[in-house]
Amino acid sequence: MSGREAAQSKRAKSRLTKTQRAGIIFPVSRVLRFMRSGPFFKYRIAAGAPVYMAAVMEYLCAEVLELAGNASRDHKKKRIVPRHILLAVGHDEELHKLLKNVTIPSGGVIPNINPVLLQKKACFTKKAIAEANGLGFPSEAKAKKVKPAAKKPVKKDVKRLNNKKEKSTDWFLGGRLNFLCLRF
Repeated sequence: MSGREAAQSKRAKSRLTKTQRAGIIFPVSRVLRFMRSGPFFKYRIAAGAPVYMAAVMEYLCAEVLELAGNASRDHKKKRIVPRHILLAVGHDEELHKLLKNVTIPSGGVIPNINPVLLQKKACFTKKAIAEANGLGFPSEAKAKKVKPAAKKPVKKDVKRLNNKKEKSTDWFLGGRLNFLCLRF
């Protein structure tokens, strides 16, 4: 082998692609070609711009695939499907913010139930209202005891309760609780 052939073979061995020099997997030359044909065709593109962009795309892809792999493992599946990608993106705060307007085909929807819908219906009873107001509603044990005979109402008391203009302060014992029952 002559000196000229040795020099050419040495150059061929030392010739590396931009991707290999950058130490990434995504193709730098292809990214540069797309940048030139895309929206940046009017501008000058620095040599480091496609390398940086390819590295960022590789990082985002690796992040999404890692989270989607975790989601598929949680569902006891060995294959990553679009549903797992959607769940991975939806549960990661930063990726969700980045891809909030993106629709993933065959991904479905992110499971979400509003906490208000999970609450039990709040239909208050007389006993619960009395306990909440600290009025000491008689417990069941005390209710079994013999009560003394009730006094006959005095005419003043009867007149006050029958008067419709004056409101009773015992509204919660009057059985008018329909407006307190919250229905969703």
